[in-house]
Amino acid sequence: MSTRQPVMARKPSGSYATAGKTFPLNGLLAAAFLFMSSLMTLPARAELIVLAAPITGDSYYREVAREIFDFHIAYAKAVKAPDQVLILTDEGAYDRYAAVLGPEKVLVAPMADIWARDFAPSNAADPVYFRYTAEGQGGGYSGQDDADAVQIALAELTDAADMSIRATHLLNDGGNFVDDYAGNAVVSTKFLTDNDLTEDEARAALQQVTGIKHVAFIEADEQGGLEHADGVVSFVDTNTLVINSYAEDPAYRNQLYKDLERGLPGVTIHEIVTPYDGSEIYDERFGSACGLYTNALVTPDRIYLPQFGIPEDALALTQMRAATSREVVPVSSQQVCKMGGGVRCMSWQLRGEQADALLAYAASQPARR
Repeated sequence: MSTRQPVMARKPSGSYATAGKTFPLNGLLAAAFLFMSSLMTLPARAELIVLAAPITGDSYYREVAREIFDFHIAYAKAVKAPDQVLILTDEGAYDRYAAVLGPEKVLVAPMADIWARDFAPSNAADPVYFRYTAEGQGGGYSGQDDADAVQIALAELTDAADMSIRATHLLNDGGNFVDDYAGNAVVSTKFLTDNDLTEDEARAALQQVTGIKHVAFIEADEQGGLEHADGVVSFVDTNTLVINSYAEDPAYRNQLYKDLERGLPGVTIHEIVTPYDGSEIYDERFGSACGLYTNALVTPDRIYLPQFGIPEDALALTQMRAATSREVVPVSSQQVCKMGGGVRCMSWQLRGEQADALLAYAASQPARR
């Protein structure tokens, strides 16, 4: 089971690669902008959670557009202050989102796909762009070109917002970089293959680019496709992991423990109930994230935990709360898990100056009716 099999390459209708433009400010408008910018500054230990809506009329997402919208709304309403949410939409979806959440939580900046985790910068505190991989857009002959186009759409937004984000040529998706912000990370061995590196070379490269000290390379629990680590493990505290239970595959479970303990000295590991359900899948070429509680979003003070409307949800909440001192907040995810992702997969996380820069940019854009 994996968090999400690759999204096939597709071309949304309309212009998705150009973020909204800033406008000159003067006089009272400039003063108003400065006031709004001060309101859009996140307090310490807060996090900005950025979600991307599908392009209006996108043929691939048409049948599930309402479910994606419902998930975004439920997720946004579950987020607790001081954490904040910003949803990136096109013109066609703006009014629907703004009517429910308020215009301050919506920005017209169309993205080419909804799985922001994968093509956005990794690490909320010190973000870095890895090069989004071809598998993120289905692989194939044009896979890397398609993946690059998706990432460029976001890069245009971060440039417009004057965000200072480093970039590396190393190929990796955000779903395959799970870290604890204290020098520890878990990455699947697909990173070695994609970049043609040995484990020692890959470790050195990641240390140089991200500043991490320790990295565990694990085999994904399903081979082929994305092979992301965030469908297998989740950091819930410094050097403390929650992993899927693999009672049906003890050999994989034992190897996972060995790889994690070898790469992360002194790691604490907790298992969580894993009622994986692949009975309903949106696209037979892709997987399911239904029943994968490890695909949770972790912020400085909270864990936003997927819930699937099944009896095991209550046990997962209990187990997660026993493993962490963070507040655990349930988030309904049954609307989208059949598409192969959910809470973490859809979330781009930002903290500090970069979060403030994006919020200030959003506040500077013209109000829409």
